[in-house]
Amino acid sequence: MNTDLSPSLPKYQLVAGNATDLATLLKFLQRTYQELYPHQQDYQHLHATVDRYFSANTPLWFVTIPDGNRAKKIACLWLGIAIDQATGIRHPNIFLVYVEPNHRRQGIGRALMEHAQVWAKAQGYTQIGLQVFITNQPAIDLYQQLGYESRSISMMRDL
Repeated sequence: MNTDLSPSLPKYQLVAGNATDLATLLKFLQRTYQELYPHQQDYQHLHATVDRYFSANTPLWFVTIPDGNRAKKIACLWLGIAIDQATGIRHPNIFLVYVEPNHRRQGIGRALMEHAQVWAKAQGYTQIGLQVFITNQPAIDLYQQLGYESRSISMMRDL
């Protein structure tokens, strides 16, 4: 079922994804990591991530635009379910928000985040989480504007 992404974005449609869309989900995951880590060459581990975490319980949506006789997918939102380790509360966790570069800075990412929040609230959840790489300042700025705040820092040391 197609719905308008946002009244302020009339040419963009939000469509639910499913298991037939896994190749597109994987493509958007790979593009995300290629942008953040351009020197890394191998992204095969992302196949395992999708295989392990994608299910009927992990909602997936795409943003489409008309492209001739078909709809072209230009953005993606994928949610999972996590447990807040401090409180034990189950909550949606945003696995991926991706918008193709030539469609960025138009409000699509914000609209996807707002959709995630509305969906989570409608499902009865009281919080929503995400992980963002510290090098992704545009995403951090958006998430802070939407009221997200840091509750922990993931630290890593290469050996």
